[in-house]
Amino acid sequence: MSPQELRAGASLAGIFGLRMLGLFLILPVFAVHAPQLSGGDDLMLVGVALGAYGLAQAFLQLPFGMASDRWGRKPVIVVGLIVLAAGSLLAATATDIWTAIAGRTLQGAGAISSVVVAFAADLTREQHRAKVMAMIGAMIGFSFALSLVAAPVLYRWVGMGGLFLLTGALALGAIAVVALLVPPAPPQPAAVPPGASGALRMALLDRELLRLNLGIFVLHVVQMAMFVVVPPLLVVAGLPLSGHWMVYLPVVLASFALMVPPVLHADRRNAARPVLIGAISLLVAVEAGFAVAGARLAMMAVLLLAFFAAFNVLEALIPSLVSRVAPAHARGTAIGVFNTAQTLGLFVGGLAGGWLAGRYGAAAVFGACAVLALAWLAVALGMRPVNRIAAESFTMGTLKGR
Repeated sequence: MSPQELRAGASLAGIFGLRMLGLFLILPVFAVHAPQLSGGDDLMLVGVALGAYGLAQAFLQLPFGMASDRWGRKPVIVVGLIVLAAGSLLAATATDIWTAIAGRTLQGAGAISSVVVAFAADLTREQHRAKVMAMIGAMIGFSFALSLVAAPVLYRWVGMGGLFLLTGALALGAIAVVALLVPPAPPQPAAVPPGASGALRMALLDRELLRLNLGIFVLHVVQMAMFVVVPPLLVVAGLPLSGHWMVYLPVVLASFALMVPPVLHADRRNAARPVLIGAISLLVAVEAGFAVAGARLAMMAVLLLAFFAAFNVLEALIPSLVSRVAPAHARGTAIGVFNTAQTLGLFVGGLAGGWLAGRYGAAAVFGACAVLALAWLAVALGMRPVNRIAAESFTMGTLKGR
């Protein structure tokens, strides 16, 4: 990779990291904090508050991506980060669950994930694009893991309002990264190229992309649903919220060590398919284990370690696969659809997790997650071995034949 490509990858991954760290900081503590809000004793509304961000993102990923094609990547990213900061400020003032939901929705309205990923594709050559996508995916996983360690400590120091304000401050910090560190954008075409409707049809209907879009949707449903119930279960197991870092810190550090070998193996040996299937299989086993483990602290720590190992591998691998499978002329559209599926999963996971927990308890949440992950595994087993050039040639040939 050239110095500019390294700079582009590092700075755009940093924008993702700052943005997602602030959003993920809410996740480990909100369900425990929610009863202090008016109406916050309704677990379904707690789930809606957690997932509202994802719903707004799901509706706005494609419009933001289209706007960036017309007005440029950097201006649209800055606007999205300002909207995120405004939503964080609103949520920081919340004394009732509905204001928190409104704040989370406004946070999600800054839907710039697909724009940042498309910008990364603009700034890198084809042969290095998968590496940059993996950098961004790994940064998302790292931000999630770091938030689980830091959130309980920060919550004790600054409260939920302070966490939301910190989220806004991190968004403003990401604007500085855009202005000072991200390389200038290459020239953009003046108009939408011919065949854009065909590119959208391909992004929505291509069989291999459908597998990957389903996968990222399920992964984030499981992630969000789990963290409606995991923090309260740790409290029931005898670990107060201020001490949750004692589980999360060693688990997170160990999970990153476990993540590196399979990701390197997938990259160096063109073994993405077996690594993907192995990580999904581990996810199925983890959710089934949680369903029967109950509130036993040692067992929960082991299962969390396995979950983070699987999650980090999948979070790094799936975006890289999308960038390799999608042809160059439709990559931005494919990434927009992919990110829509991802953020829709956040909303569905929060809503379904809250509803299931409120009606049937935590075991039902984990059981449903296990079934979803098993369905994903069945779909992933039909995945073709991924070779970037062959995959692109196949997809482009399919488009020409339509």
